[in-house]
Amino acid sequence: MDQRQQHITDETPGAARYEPREAGHRRVNRAGAWAAALLLAAVSVVVGCRAADRDAMTPVPQLLAFLPWLLAPTAAALLLALLARWRTGLVWGVVVLGALAWYMEPYGPSGSTGGPAGAPVSGVRVLTSNVQFSRGTNALIDTVTRHRPDLVFVEECGRPCRDALDRESLRTRYPHRQAVAADGSEGSMILSRFPLKGAPTVTGTMGMPAAVADVRGHGVRLQLAHPMPPLPDQVGVWRAELGRLADAARAGEGPGITAGDFNATQDHAAFRRLLGAGGLHDAARLTGRARTPSWPSTAPGPLGTQIDHVLVTDDFSADRSRFIRLADTDHRALLVDLTLHG
Repeated sequence: MDQRQQHITDETPGAARYEPREAGHRRVNRAGAWAAALLLAAVSVVVGCRAADRDAMTPVPQLLAFLPWLLAPTAAALLLALLARWRTGLVWGVVVLGALAWYMEPYGPSGSTGGPAGAPVSGVRVLTSNVQFSRGTNALIDTVTRHRPDLVFVEECGRPCRDALDRESLRTRYPHRQAVAADGSEGSMILSRFPLKGAPTVTGTMGMPAAVADVRGHGVRLQLAHPMPPLPDQVGVWRAELGRLADAARAGEGPGITAGDFNATQDHAAFRRLLGAGGLHDAARLTGRARTPSWPSTAPGPLGTQIDHVLVTDDFSADRSRFIRLADTDHRALLVDLTLHG
């Protein structure tokens, strides 16, 4: 065997060991890049709909409700792109991360932009609570007794809830009522310390009563909100019912409060259109609590989303808001201290 043949024989086993290892690295990098691309593509669709002011179709509305959660798959995609040494993916991931950070900022004016014109007329304390098929009624009554709100908006208030709220002590404090009497999730009620006049109910799958409260001689429109949630087969209904709430807000004149379980967040275009239609402001945003979760109440820390809101017209300033954990319901109650200005 000559020297050239000996060289080939000596090098061949080493080459056989090296080439498969290099090919394995390429396969792993390619798989990591594909996984990163799939994650970034999914997040980009949701962020793109947010930027285009569209709720689109399932699963976009459901994912928009939890927009801050999309930081997790974006971070995972960036890590995969880094391990795969995929430069395009790294740039893509940074852009998506920046867009998420931008849209996670609270939407709408803050309380620092100046309050409403006119002298203060009256303080108005508002409580809204979804009692989940009447199960959280007793906890709601305890909260009402403790905090003594002037107006109480109750969603999913069926017969057991209505009977409990009809107790003599509550009737004395809240002699004025406006309700959609129905069982299960369809029942709703407004309790008021102020005199009420009836107003047209917004049509919806679940009850959304309305009234006009006499607050020291000033008529204040009250609207309870409880549109259908954006379930995969109910997105059209959800969008239509939020649109009806927007129409009602647009048609109203003077001071107004719209409160309840909107099944929508600031990241939903349909909710932002509602705010714009009636010149409404989210009281939680005005008091610096824009992304405080209200549902599900069992979710730890920041893992929930805020779908319960108190929206007010320019006639109100918001002084304080608190999200209160109630037993036996999957929603936190929202308590807001408002001031009506003349």
